[in-house]
Amino acid sequence: MMLWESLKSARDLGRLHDVATILIRFGFGDLVRRMGMSHVLERAGRVLHWKDVEALATMEPPQRLCRVLDELGPCYIKLGQVLATRVDIFPPQWIGEFEKLQDQAPPVAFDALRLQLEEDLGAPVDEKFVDFQVKPLAAASIAQVHRARLEDGSQVILKVRRPGIKETIEADLRLLARLAEIAESRMEEARHYRLSEIIRQFTLSLRRELDLASEGRNAERIAASFADDRNVVIPKVYWEWTCERLNVQEYIAGVRGTNLRAIDESGLNRKALAARGADAVLKMILLDGFFHADPHLGNFFCLPGNVLALIDFGMVGRLSEPRRDQIVDLFYALVVKDASAVADVLLDWGADLPVDRDALIIEVDAFLDHYHGIPLKRIDFTGLMFDLIAMLRDHQLTLPPDLALLFKAFITLDGVGRRLNPDFDMVAAAEPFLKKVMAERYLPTTFANRGWRQARDVLSILSALPADLRRVLRAARRGALQINVDLTRLDHFGHQLDRAASRMTVGVITAAIIVGSSIVMTVETGSTIFGMPVVGFIGFLGACLGGIWVLFSIWRGGRD
Repeated sequence: MMLWESLKSARDLGRLHDVATILIRFGFGDLVRRMGMSHVLERAGRVLHWKDVEALATMEPPQRLCRVLDELGPCYIKLGQVLATRVDIFPPQWIGEFEKLQDQAPPVAFDALRLQLEEDLGAPVDEKFVDFQVKPLAAASIAQVHRARLEDGSQVILKVRRPGIKETIEADLRLLARLAEIAESRMEEARHYRLSEIIRQFTLSLRRELDLASEGRNAERIAASFADDRNVVIPKVYWEWTCERLNVQEYIAGVRGTNLRAIDESGLNRKALAARGADAVLKMILLDGFFHADPHLGNFFCLPGNVLALIDFGMVGRLSEPRRDQIVDLFYALVVKDASAVADVLLDWGADLPVDRDALIIEVDAFLDHYHGIPLKRIDFTGLMFDLIAMLRDHQLTLPPDLALLFKAFITLDGVGRRLNPDFDMVAAAEPFLKKVMAERYLPTTFANRGWRQARDVLSILSALPADLRRVLRAARRGALQINVDLTRLDHFGHQLDRAASRMTVGVITAAIIVGSSIVMTVETGSTIFGMPVVGFIGFLGACLGGIWVLFSIWRGGRD
């Protein structure tokens, strides 16, 4: 089925045309270079008024793909940012290019925003806010931010969703879902990396990000976790005005984390800021299981007293208790250099994919030996994580979608810590939290809760057993009971028998031809070839070909 035949509505055709036009425009630059046709691409670009045509033919594939995503708009920029979290699928050079995709866009004129904003406020802007600044503080692909003041003097920001952006993104999401289905039906790699699942998770995440009230709920959940911590500030959300298309929250007056010079000039302590930022993110990940999934310096503000403020909770990650246990087990196994335990965790993440466990253990052991004897504070945590993930790729293992954000958050946090403090030690920062999680795992109350859950599961199974047996017996009496046995090697065995029978048949026929031809040779006939009767010569030639086929079949079967 062609792509456009599966679209849900005609309104997607225009967007499909835009996507196809940009994809064709950027083409396959690497193939063009190899064919020596760069000048053709440049000439076509000039005729069609393409931008930067000289660079198109010399772009590397990661750069070209990122240019495509950037020009396709918000949905695809967000997709690129999500792909930047898939360090288990893409090598570092691709990840580096994806990370360059900035969620920035030209601001929307306030006159185009006013009607939607006043609908959400239920009144003119001037009636709700004092000193509303028409010029936005920042503009992103989904929303832009304006500053204002309340009547009581409180400074706030208004995050306003772009008009019409939801419809465009929904059309793009439909296209992406269909493209993923097509790719999985035709490409083994797409099925292996569970492309449809990646797009499904991306769709859920982006729809949550479109709902600006969801960001407010995320912020309040994290704020509750840090209610007793004076070193971490989460902006207050003003719910009387917050809705799906508008988020009003406290304005944070501080030094942005990216401005290192201003941090130094303000007399702030970079080492203390790095430590507190790491503690905050590690607490969210390892203790709370609900964390800020994009902890880069731009999402931190530094306040007097080395206090940190976190902003932008549109992208968050969630970890179930079993997942947190797996993370702790992995880090503990890495520290004690237990290759078997590391391999078991990786295999758990790989689900039911066929992997040679012994080969994986050998490679993990070599990986751990590479870091043998190195003090923890001298270990490059980011390098270690990339090496571990490269090993996953080599064995065709992929991270579950809920762990992709986690690994990306770890790597981002390590980079932030080292930029603020060159001596930052990620392993040392995580050690107290790992010890606390390990200690809590073996508390009597934890054992009791786990035992109670397992007991409930057993009781549930036992209580359902009579009904299940009744259904099985009823199906057996009706003759509707079916038992499917899947013998994975049976087809191969049958194929071997078939080939053996074919060889035996050809061998018998060849022997019969040889015997028959020998008899014919004793009979004098008029026509000869090379001094032999024609029939005898043809018989020997056929026997020779049959023998060659049998020998070739045996040789090929031995190789298989």
